[in-house]
Amino acid sequence: MQKFLIKGLIAGVVLLGFSYAALYLMVALFPNLAEQYYDPIFSFEGNKSILYFLHPFVLSFALAWFWRRFKGLFHGPFWWRGIEMGLVYGLIATLPAMWITFSSMSVSLGLVITWLLYGVIQAIVVGIIFAKISP
Repeated sequence: MQKFLIKGLIAGVVLLGFSYAALYLMVALFPNLAEQYYDPIFSFEGNKSILYFLHPFVLSFALAWFWRRFKGLFHGPFWWRGIEMGLVYGLIATLPAMWITFSSMSVSLGLVITWLLYGVIQAIVVGIIFAKISP
C-alpha cells in the first residue's frame, strides 16, 4: 500500500508540473484555442478551482491501480510499456469521454482534440513513471 501511495504521489506531482507547462505551451502555440477558455461555460471561480489542481493526483492514483492490475499485459522496455499503457487508456477512457463532450457541449473540435492529446500524453507520462518504478 505504501508503494502504491508513493507511486501515485510521484506521478501526481509530475503531472501537476506537466499541466502547468502544457497550459503555457497552449497559450504560446495556440492562442486562439486558449482564448476559448474565456467563454462563460468554463468556471474557474470559487472553491471549485481546487479540483483542477487535484486532477493530476486523482488521475495518477486511478492509473496506479490500473498499472498494478494490468502491468503484466505490457511487454518491452519500460518506455514502450508506458507508451502502450497511455495509448490503451486513451482508447478506452479519453476518446469516449471526448466524443461525448464534443457531441453534447458547445466546445470547438480543436479544443476537444487538444484535450484528447493532453489526456493521452498524461497517461503516457504516468505509464513511463510506473513502468520505471514498478516493473
